[in-house]
Amino acid sequence: MKTIVISLGGSVIVPKNVDYVFLKKFKQIIQRDKRKFVIVAGGGSVARDYILALRKEGAPNKRQDYIGIEITRLNAQLLAGLFNLPKEIPTNIKKVKALWKKNKITVCGGFRPNITTDGVAAEIAKKLNSKTLINITNVPGLYTKDPKLKGAKFIKDINYKGFNKFLEKFKEKPGQHFVLDRYAAKIAQAEKIKVIILKGINNLKAYLSNKKFKGTIIH
Repeated sequence: MKTIVISLGGSVIVPKNVDYVFLKKFKQIIQRDKRKFVIVAGGGSVARDYILALRKEGAPNKRQDYIGIEITRLNAQLLAGLFNLPKEIPTNIKKVKALWKKNKITVCGGFRPNITTDGVAAEIAKKLNSKTLINITNVPGLYTKDPKLKGAKFIKDINYKGFNKFLEKFKEKPGQHFVLDRYAAKIAQAEKIKVIILKGINNLKAYLSNKKFKGTIIH
């Protein structure tokens, strides 16, 4: 059975408060689909708030990463509860694969320092030989520049060579938010994994139903 890996942004799970309406619809879509899913929960603004507090006190990046990872695992516990899954949240690929073999739906958070949850999702897609990684975030997709700025143009389709040029503009640090980081992009490119960046339930439903949707495809 085909497996789809989803990187579910923390900004979508908890934009300000837990978005129960979104999560309820998300659950229904995933449960109705016949394919298997691995869902990797991000930390979002909650993780960034915790990280910022430590950064202000001069805590090392590794310490900042660890607290961000704990927030992602808390969000993963929320998803596990909504889907009525086992309480155990896998903390490495070996544990993910063990649960994936037995269940239609598997959820997890971050694994280790210096790796974002997008990176974790890419590692999982590689390990499970999944060729589809959906990144659900709070922006519709990739833009030529910050979508809040005048003149930003939406990019519907881009290859990894073009996408990597965008990444050259960014310096990564704990808690940074971007549609896909260097490490995840490197894995996806090497393994020929198609990455779909989208926002909202309707676009997710449309993509899974092979219908027209708004989002960015990186391949």
